[in-house]
Amino acid sequence: MAVKTADARLEERWRDILAVHARTMCEIDRALHPHGLGASDFEVLDILATESPAPGEQCRVQNLVGRVHLSQSALSRLIGRLEKDGLVERSVCVEDRRGVWVALTPRGRALYEAVLPLQRAVLERMLADQDARAATPRP
Repeated sequence: MAVKTADARLEERWRDILAVHARTMCEIDRALHPHGLGASDFEVLDILATESPAPGEQCRVQNLVGRVHLSQSALSRLIGRLEKDGLVERSVCVEDRRGVWVALTPRGRALYEAVLPLQRAVLERMLADQDARAATPRP
């Protein structure tokens, strides 16, 4: 019986993590929607802004694949939308023609800096709510 109880607790913890993730992504989507962004869009901008802090520096798309929780094709479509909106620019890697570079444009960096406090406020609120729930004993 103890194994089943341990398994049940493990499964409950896993479902809690998934629920927090889903609620947080929805809240980020709501906060960023007026700015024309979603949570995944923000993640790409955030990685580009933090990985390449100098304007014009590039990041390989392949380096984004493992960090953004999207398939490679979904990430390519997302980057295409961001490029169409003038937030990023893509270029082919000269050394490896299969590689693609992506960089924030000045417009992308400005939008990122404008929405960063909104995303962080959602994270603070949602994770504080989760901490409070975790501290509450369960029957």
